Formats: sequence, structure tokens, C-alpha cells
Amino acid sequence: MESWLEPILDADGMRAADSWAIEARGVPSLRLMETAGAALAAKTAEVARGSRAPIRVVCGKGNNGGDGVVAARLLAELGHPVDLILLWPADELSEDSGANLARYKGEPIERLDGAIAADLEGSAVVIDAIFGTGFSGSPRAPADAAIAAMNACGAPIVSADMPSGVDGSTGEADGEVPRCAATVTFHGAKVGHWIDPGKSATGRLEVAEIGIPKGDPAEPAAGLIRDGVLELAPLRAAGGSKFASGSVVVIGGSRGLTGAVCMAAEAAGRAGAGYVSAVVPADLEPILEVKLTETMTKGIGSASGRLDVADAEEVADAAARADAVVVGPGLGRDDGSLALAREAVGRIEAPVLIDADGLNAHAERLDSLRSRTAPTVLTPHAGELGRLLGRDSSHVSAHRLESVREAARLSGAVVVLKGDDTIIADGERVAISRGGAPGLATAGTGDVLSGTIAALLARGVEPFAAACAGVHAHLRAGRIAAKRIGAAESVVATDVIAALPHGLRAGEGR
Repeated sequence: MESWLEPILDADGMRAADSWAIEARGVPSLRLMETAGAALAAKTAEVARGSRAPIRVVCGKGNNGGDGVVAARLLAELGHPVDLILLWPADELSEDSGANLARYKGEPIERLDGAIAADLEGSAVVIDAIFGTGFSGSPRAPADAAIAAMNACGAPIVSADMPSGVDGSTGEADGEVPRCAATVTFHGAKVGHWIDPGKSATGRLEVAEIGIPKGDPAEPAAGLIRDGVLELAPLRAAGGSKFASGSVVVIGGSRGLTGAVCMAAEAAGRAGAGYVSAVVPADLEPILEVKLTETMTKGIGSASGRLDVADAEEVADAAARADAVVVGPGLGRDDGSLALAREAVGRIEAPVLIDADGLNAHAERLDSLRSRTAPTVLTPHAGELGRLLGRDSSHVSAHRLESVREAARLSGAVVVLKGDDTIIADGERVAISRGGAPGLATAGTGDVLSGTIAALLARGVEPFAAACAGVHAHLRAGRIAAKRIGAAESVVATDVIAALPHGLRAGEGR
């Protein structure tokens, strides 16, 4: 895996690491469980903040439940009032969980119907130890009722390894899952912690080492983007020219939507492209001339306020010398504009980033992009990806990893599925953004991202890496803009553009 990605595991990878530690390196499984439970107990005590109200531990019958049993014993030994609640009979617990239950000095409460609402009243903290990383599918009785009761009780929830009901390999959740204040996971972060809806359920994530030796054979399933990706873009040489720094062409614009082209073009310049030009409808060019100072403009066509498929050859010619091309910002959804996007993308020989209505032009036509010989990057949000795949946006939101992988496979492109958990896939690799920049939830920031990635493509960064670097720089710029303005709610897209120079520099302006 690339050095600028932090490896994260799926369920298979975690099982492989566990098995290797136990079978190949001779680490006792009970020792792993004891260490995991101790980490869970420590975090729970921290969340309880000295409260003398009871801590309730809700356990399933697998090893995740065993982690909860260990935590209950250790918390009780520290003097906390603890209630241990079992959702399955004690004699159905896994071998290691049963061994730890025998060491617990209290009397466990069995609630085989999951009706635990009364048991949770007045809790300081509730520990969710029902299901772990290996769970998939929909929680059924008694777990479903217990999860609902945990969410309804009002106490902070701390999950053991993974919020129960979240698929650790995908982040998917088919049914209600705990809304956690914190999750303590073991050995390493999992994919499900970082992709919604699992990400939203996880709360603050803490990774605890539990004694698995270094060098385990588990293959990472994905990677979290690190600051090191920002070091990939070449610096400008003292004797270089504007064209040596990369040329970007932005194609788009229609009446009422000229701002999208402007923001993409300005972002490309701030992200290091030496020469940026905008190809827009001829009758709108004067507006762009006023708005843009450093960007060259070229007006094309005779249609009123839009580009048309009849303009495709001229548009492609205008992009002939570009190092990267953005197609779609503000283009419009009329038939002629959408046909223009399809035709232009087919003709352009440079790397192309397709966004906004350029994406809508390819709805249910992803396979048409496979014939391109130059790299292609797509930057959809869930609604746009749904249209590309011929699915409802709710399906994409529920199956984000599956959807972005499918789009990359069908198109042969690098696909950037935008969100707080932005996912980048190229058919083989998967990278995930840590997110956490609410200032980006405003109109125009998608255009800023398009221009940023295009500039990195034009500067010669490999397409997957360029997409990851652009996403990471954009995230950082969003955080910096919020800090400068004073509130994330007051950030607008041009604030993000202004913050891009610092967002692009690792170690600056976090």
C-alpha cells in the first residue's frame, strides 16, 4: 500500500490477524480478550467521568460479548457499580467468553427477549458488546430490541470493536445501530468505522493494541489518506514556465450557472496550475471576463446561454493542448448540453475530470468511458452516482463502498464518491478521507474540488493519487477556512479557494 495511506482492515483481515497471533505466534486467545476488555473498561471509565451511576454492559454470545464481560469485571474491581446483561443464555457463550464469565463475581442479568429498557434507566454509560467486526446482515431478536433500548436510554454508549449491526467490512447497516459516543476497536481501525452509515454510528474512534505481534499477514482492505499525499505534487522550478506548471481547461457554464466555472478555474490556479482557461457559451463570455482575472476565456457557439452538441469539435480543439480538462461545472441539463458533454469527453485526449452535469450526461452510460485512452476521474455525490448507476440515491447512501467500486469497474475511471466519508476507488485500490470539515457543506465546494484535482493531474500526479491529494487538500482547506472565518456555518466556496495554498501544504494550518 502507498506510504501516504494508513492501512485499515476488513473483517477477513482482522480474522487473519487474530488467527495468526493465536496459531502461528502462540498468543493465548484469553490474553487477547483480557487486553481488549481492559482497553474497553478504561475508555468507559473515562466517559463515565467519575459518575457513581451504574455502568451497564450489554453482551452478545460471541467473543465480542467476552470483551464486554472482561470490561464488566475490571470496572467492578475499580469500584464502579456494574450490571452485566446477557442477551443469550450463559451456556451459549463462546468458550473464551464463558471462561471470563466464570471469573465475574457478580450475578449476570439474562434478558433473552432483548427488553432491557428498564435495566438501562439511570445508566452512567452503556457498553455495547453485542456484535463485533465480523457481523453482517440485519440485527434480529433479541439484539434489535436491545439496540433500540440503548439508543433510547439517553446514556452515552461505548462500543466494543464495532457498533453492533454495522458491517465492519463496508460500513453498511441494515437496521438500527447504536449511536455511540465512542468506539474502542482492537489492533487496527476497520473499513466500517470510516464509511457511512457506520462512520456516523462510531463516534470517537480509539484503537487499542491488544498483543497481536508486529508483522501479521493481514492484507489491508483500504487506506485512510495521510498528509504525505500532498508531497507528491512537483514544486515549480525557478526556470520553469507557466506551461511547465500544467495547463487546465474548464468546460461548462450556462445562464445562471457561470459561478461554477469560475470557482473550478480559480481553484485550479490556486492548486498550482500555471495556465487556466475556461471554455464557455459565447454570449456568456463577457461575464467570465469580468469575474476572472488570471483565467483565459474562450466563448464558443451560438446557442443562447449554453453550449450545444454542435460545438463539440470546437470545444475539443480548445482543449487540445491542455494537460487536464474539467467537463461539467454549470453546464446545464438540456439535451444539447448533455450531448455536448458526451461528445467532448470522447474527443478529448488529455486526462479528463467529469463533474456535475458532465456526470448527468453519462447517466447509465458509464461503460462508454472505458474507450478513453487517457485517464478519467469522476467526482459524483450520492445522487449523481445513483444516476450513473441507474439506482436511487438512497441505495448509494446505504451501500457506498459497493457503489463506488462498481462505478470504477464499469467506467475504468478513478471515482471519487463525495461525502464526509469521501471514498476514492480505481478498480483495485480504495482510499477514504477522514472527513470532519462541515464548512464544505455549501454550494460550490464541489467545483473547488474539481479544479483542485484537475490542477494536480495537470502537474503530472498519477490519477488515483491526484484524486486523493485533491480530496485531502480540499478537506484541509475547508477546516482552515472555518477557522479563519470563525464558524463552519459561515464558510463559502471562495473561502475554501483562498485557503487552498495552506491546505496543499502538509503540516500547515490544521
